[in-house]
Amino acid sequence: MSALHLPSPSPLAIRPLQSADIPTVTGWARQEGFAPGVGDVAIYRQTDRQGLWVGWLGDEPVGCIAGVRYNDSCGFIGLFLVVPAQRGRGYGVQLWRHALEHLADVLCIGLEAAPDRIDDYASWGFAPASPTTRWQRLAAGDNPAPPPAAPEPPWCLLEGGAISATAVQRFDAQREPSPRPHFLRQWLQHPAGTVLALMDRAGVCHGFGRVRPCLLPSGEGWRLGPLVADGPAAARALLEGLLQRHPGTALIDAPGANPVAAPLLEQMGFTPVSRTLRMYRGDPPAVSLADVYGLACLELG
Repeated sequence: MSALHLPSPSPLAIRPLQSADIPTVTGWARQEGFAPGVGDVAIYRQTDRQGLWVGWLGDEPVGCIAGVRYNDSCGFIGLFLVVPAQRGRGYGVQLWRHALEHLADVLCIGLEAAPDRIDDYASWGFAPASPTTRWQRLAAGDNPAPPPAAPEPPWCLLEGGAISATAVQRFDAQREPSPRPHFLRQWLQHPAGTVLALMDRAGVCHGFGRVRPCLLPSGEGWRLGPLVADGPAAARALLEGLLQRHPGTALIDAPGANPVAAPLLEQMGFTPVSRTLRMYRGDPPAVSLADVYGLACLELG
């Protein structure tokens, strides 16, 4: 019997995630190897305050899930886990159904499926779209050779408060099915890490990216994303700027729908460490991922 069709011996109390739950959920995500970024779960909560839940057995939290609604057209399921001691008892099914009910009137729901869960999700009507690969670049001393230098581009890197939010939003709106200024504000103005934007002399944005500290199963590192650029040269300039400011072990989740992301990351010393499959139920978004080199996070798509 699949993990999403197990019987439920006792009902969970499924409650909205509270601020006090964030350390617990972040710790679970770290143990599972999700490598959560510092402050990420709080951002998920701001994206859809009704779309994150914790499952409780009495006074014991045993699992969580996010079913985030972006708008009436698009939602995303992630951060889905049950603590190891309580798996196989149907609690994940209850969390799963709760998230689907929250998104019942959304035209398209997306998720990232681990290889061993693809058949489970397919049985609920989710269809494969494209792979997503997690890439890792070790700390500089652990890399066999430094990546080659990027060519000098006709643009400049701006950081933090020097970035025009309007220019970034205009750039992003051309690559998203609907404007998302609130989402961008949460990700790009968070104090953890660094945000860079690539601008030309006319003040036009050609890409932006963020790096933030993350919690590895053992130790700490850096998560890169979102990283969106209008070509590999622009993406490389952003990556080099972000990595230079924060040396150390770095992770980035690159969509397979961008065919030039993998060659670029290989050239820069990244190696693939895991893969998931993007799946959708409903009509997939019409927007292309060709300019996306790094997803903000797998939990929000």
